[in-house]
Amino acid sequence: MAEVEAGVPPTETAFRVKRDEPRMRSDLSRQRLRSAWIFLAPMLLVLALVAGWPLLKTIWFSLTDASLSDLAGAKFVGLRNYYEYVDYGDGTGEYFGLLFDPAWWNAVWNTVSYTAISVSIETGLGLVFALVLNAEFKGRAMVRAAVLIPWAIPTIVSAKMWAWMMNDQFGILNDMLMHVGLISSPVAWTANPETAMWAVIIVDVWKTTPFMALLILAGLQMVPGDVYEAAKIDGIHPVKVFFKVTLPLIRPAILVAVIFRALDALRVFDLIYVLTPNNTQTKSMSVFAQENLFQFDKFAYGSAASTLLFLVIAFITLFYIKVARLDLGGRGG
Repeated sequence: MAEVEAGVPPTETAFRVKRDEPRMRSDLSRQRLRSAWIFLAPMLLVLALVAGWPLLKTIWFSLTDASLSDLAGAKFVGLRNYYEYVDYGDGTGEYFGLLFDPAWWNAVWNTVSYTAISVSIETGLGLVFALVLNAEFKGRAMVRAAVLIPWAIPTIVSAKMWAWMMNDQFGILNDMLMHVGLISSPVAWTANPETAMWAVIIVDVWKTTPFMALLILAGLQMVPGDVYEAAKIDGIHPVKVFFKVTLPLIRPAILVAVIFRALDALRVFDLIYVLTPNNTQTKSMSVFAQENLFQFDKFAYGSAASTLLFLVIAFITLFYIKVARLDLGGRGG
């Protein structure tokens, strides 16, 4: 409450306080912003060193003729690794470079389709599991812990374990499916071009669905219980409550879970590299970049692939944020 100055009418004092309020709020906002930058500065510096600098170096190498054996002697060649037109001198020519490489675009298609299918399935199953884990029942804590076990297992271990299970000679998966009559002969899940990608998706869904369930469960637990009590008193059907009340309230949590999972899926490397090595049907952008960087000794070409991988992920992320209208600033409304 403002103090009344001696000899100054109360109304005038109140007017001064009201007049000075915007300036006081502005000073407080600047002070908070300054403090925020001070606290964020160390983290931003570390992030620039461990992420920004390697990214800039990768972009630079993509514009050179660098090889793994002579990185220091790399010479600038411009955009030749991305596209180059070679004129044969007889009126014909041909385009070369990453943008005209069918293997690269095959890797892009594999990555995007894998991400779309796996994230969609994981979101649906994660929502179902989250609804079950959010309900009250005996032993709920133990079930929650058990559900997280696949997510806790390292990806390399999961891929190797499933590779044994899917083996066409001694795999348990073929044995189970043959016993129930779903298949008549063993299937080489990871080697067959028709099933290789689905094998990768199955393993990924098994491993990552608990992650989606955990994030959605966090959103469910933020929904006030009064909403459900009011709906129960009004006699509203549970299915209608889910679509009209629960789903809209947990929509932000689902959208954030999807973007986190999609970013991880677009960078997939270890699962595909271990489960389906040297398979063009499942080769992702990360695997394509790694092969050119280290196996084929085409470091500049692999750097170009890594740069395009970054740009593809950035574009898809920004497009998703725009379409989903995610409020990353936390302002709400």
